[in-house]
Amino acid sequence: MRMQFLGSGDAFGSGGRFNSCILLETESIRYLLDCGASSLIAMKCRHVDPNSISTILVTHLHADHFGGLPFFLLDAQFARRRSPLTIVGPPGLRERLTQAMEIGFPGLSATVRKFDLTLLEWAPRQLTSLDSMTVTPYEVCHGGMVQSFALRAEVEGSIISYSGDTEWCTGLEEAARDADLFICEGYSYDKPIKAHLDLATLEAHLPAIRTRRLVLTHMSPDMLARTSSLGYEFAEDGKVIEV
Repeated sequence: MRMQFLGSGDAFGSGGRFNSCILLETESIRYLLDCGASSLIAMKCRHVDPNSISTILVTHLHADHFGGLPFFLLDAQFARRRSPLTIVGPPGLRERLTQAMEIGFPGLSATVRKFDLTLLEWAPRQLTSLDSMTVTPYEVCHGGMVQSFALRAEVEGSIISYSGDTEWCTGLEEAARDADLFICEGYSYDKPIKAHLDLATLEAHLPAIRTRRLVLTHMSPDMLARTSSLGYEFAEDGKVIEV
């Protein structure tokens, strides 16, 4: 299994990074974990064909994590996509996606597609089978305006956990425990920021969750300035991970 960070940035593009978007490839299926507003550009910079993506998993409905979907779907129309596409996200996905398409490209949501589009919504702690992957979403704490999830995916015998955006909470701990790979927000170094995770808080919980490999992503300028001195593995746009 191969993973590539197409976008590893925060909502502000700190460090010139694209919004959150991770490509996960098995022998036969390509998935995206999140699809932030700049994701279509990031895919084309890395020569990733959007039509090769079968499933998009969305952690929450903030633009830096799902705002690329209208662009992705518009591109699919013009590229004459024929293969089915599944998008899975929090409750309200269908309504919010329709709104985003109509704001960005009026009429797009009503366009007759030449491919099957399936929209599914996460149910907390309910296992969802998606081709060769099974995913369990755990509700996490990212402010009261949106429902957010950390994802725990089992694929090709490995467990991949992805925090999305969240403070430390029980849901995140359960999603990450004993994972082979934990991709986790490390937004700030030691300054608690509401609805986000700082490294000092994460470090206090690492012994309990026992993840085998940790990669930090979605970092503020403060964290980006420290990456060479902290001794952790950090995401960057284009980084490839073999699991």
